[in-house]
Amino acid sequence: MRSTWTTEKDARSVCREAAARAHAPYSGFRVGAVLEDEEGNLHAGCNLESASIGLSLCAERAALAIARAHGARGFRRLWIYTATERPTPPCGACRELLMREAPEIRVILLCDSAGRRSFPLRRLLPASAGLKTGRRP
Repeated sequence: MRSTWTTEKDARSVCREAAARAHAPYSGFRVGAVLEDEEGNLHAGCNLESASIGLSLCAERAALAIARAHGARGFRRLWIYTATERPTPPCGACRELLMREAPEIRVILLCDSAGRRSFPLRRLLPASAGLKTGRRP
């Protein structure tokens, strides 16, 4: 999905729609993520579970893959919606991948309640393997 939005209300709506399309038969934990690129385009993703957990795909990584497939770069914000009472941050694998693609991105966590949290990615992953440490990867 590529469209432009300007308000958090719009972002929440797109995230909820993506979460509704999630495939989560094992956990029932549906997640919708929307990545905003430097041009204001939205790239939505949802989680896809597999019976083999390692083959499952998080909504955040799905949104990033879709964005890259559309040629997007320069990501500004990542909105993540979970159908929970409290905001849920992304997993470590998503944090690491995002750090390689968009170390300055802002992550906004949304949920069913009025709860909302917002962090710079570096705060969620302060000692990333993606940060330059002077050592070879």
